Amino acid sequence: MSHIVPVPQGLPMERDAGPFDPPRDITRLREARPVSPMLFPDGHEGWLVTGYEVVRQLMADTRFSSRQDLGVLHLPYETPNMPAPTEPSPQVPGLFVAMDPPDHTRLRRMLTGAFTVRRMKQLEEHIADIVERQLDEMARLTPPVDLVKEFALPVPSLVICELLGVPYEDRENFQVNSAKFLVKDQSLDEKMAAYGAMTTYLAELGTRKRAEPGEDILSDLARRDDLTIEELTGIAFLLLFAGHETTANMLGLGTFALLEHPEQLTELRADPDLLPGAVEELMRYLSVADVFFRYATEDIELGGETIGKGSTVVVSLLAANRDPQRFDNPDALDIRRNARGHLSFGHGVHQCLGQQLARIEMRAGFDGLLRRFPTLRLAVPASEVRLRTDMNIYGVHELPVTWTETAR
Repeated sequence: MSHIVPVPQGLPMERDAGPFDPPRDITRLREARPVSPMLFPDGHEGWLVTGYEVVRQLMADTRFSSRQDLGVLHLPYETPNMPAPTEPSPQVPGLFVAMDPPDHTRLRRMLTGAFTVRRMKQLEEHIADIVERQLDEMARLTPPVDLVKEFALPVPSLVICELLGVPYEDRENFQVNSAKFLVKDQSLDEKMAAYGAMTTYLAELGTRKRAEPGEDILSDLARRDDLTIEELTGIAFLLLFAGHETTANMLGLGTFALLEHPEQLTELRADPDLLPGAVEELMRYLSVADVFFRYATEDIELGGETIGKGSTVVVSLLAANRDPQRFDNPDALDIRRNARGHLSFGHGVHQCLGQQLARIEMRAGFDGLLRRFPTLRLAVPASEVRLRTDMNIYGVHELPVTWTETAR
């Protein structure tokens, strides 16, 4: 492969331009060559795709496989800055995000009824109640408080635990291991220990659901004869993990972004009808789940380059969502922008199954927070907010906030 782009230590992922902006090196790479050859830290060659149109094209092309057992691929949410495995990873039963059709189709189809737009709409009022109860608890506290601990994490955790049928009192153990699983700079053994702890718990839960099903998504799945307990465990892991990590980080980082853009916050408070569009814009602007992997199953032309069969391809959704060829003035947060078409929920057959649920949670969350706490502000300088640069889903570790009036 000629003209390898020199990417020090793999893909530059540190948001060195500010807490909300892409790494400068990623921006330069997108401008120079939206489909760029790159070197992984262990010396093997792959590709980095950063332009909006080519990312969209790639994610719609099933010749770019999501399977980990075909070649040198990483676990979901892993970082390309880690050395690649020396052998292909075996497929994990039930983890359909790392499968191709028809296996992906078979498992995903079992869940489409649970996540229809209609069913999510029916949940809207209940989710709003969960948000209000959590804000009631936060209002009883003496500020400053950590918004992540008191609001951004509990809300999606409560919602997904209730939907799936996971006892909420078990959340702490699960969240600890979920956080461990997302740490970038750790050994594969450490990552797999956290993953093993989560799947052991979920396998036991799935076995209980199969014996005594209730009225929840995991029970519905457990009733199926065509689903093994290993597949049920993999699906449960994927739904529980994705169902609280991404939305929690969007609520935390999104609040931080709004507080740091007071003119946008003022507009949003003045006109709550802007909220649905603001959620889409925050999704585009922040792109908390940034990096995904694909594997070329044949020689494929993309963006004027030939990606050879067997190549590992790294996709940056953050870079694509900030592409000026698709969005005007993309590095500005503009809640009046039509951000529909952003790629934060992915594209193609792997587009996020729970995207409507996430939208409802974010709309309810931001609406309640801004309405109940009209004087909400940071309790520390913005430079002191601890960013999740050490994690594979971006956000804030903590967001200390305060307010001067009694929350209504």
